Amino acid sequence: MRHRVDHRKLGRTSKHRLALMRNMVASLLEHGRITTTLPKAKEARRYAEKVITLGKKALAATDPAQALHYRRQALSALHSTAAVKQLIDKVAPVYKERKGGYTRVLKAGFRLGDNGAIAIFELV
Repeated sequence: MRHRVDHRKLGRTSKHRLALMRNMVASLLEHGRITTTLPKAKEARRYAEKVITLGKKALAATDPAQALHYRRQALSALHSTAAVKQLIDKVAPVYKERKGGYTRVLKAGFRLGDNGAIAIFELV
């Protein structure tokens, strides 16, 4: 039984998995669309939704100190200043009125070498 099993391990250590998620979400924010395996895309979707919500909070904050706090939280989650700048300047304003569901995972067939499921992970 899979009771209380929270996430996919993706065959990596926890540090490697976290670095993978950070890099994938940063690439998604910079390019708008990435191609990856289906399990990675499904797992990165959870991380991306939280980061985009942080960007929205930074945009909506009336107090400059609060906005800086959310910006720093996003930077802590992504480790990429370019991605955080893209998030707050371009991505967050688009989703200002949206309650959630900022990303989409589309199945894109199977990889030739090992028949792994491929997906397109994009911003809605």
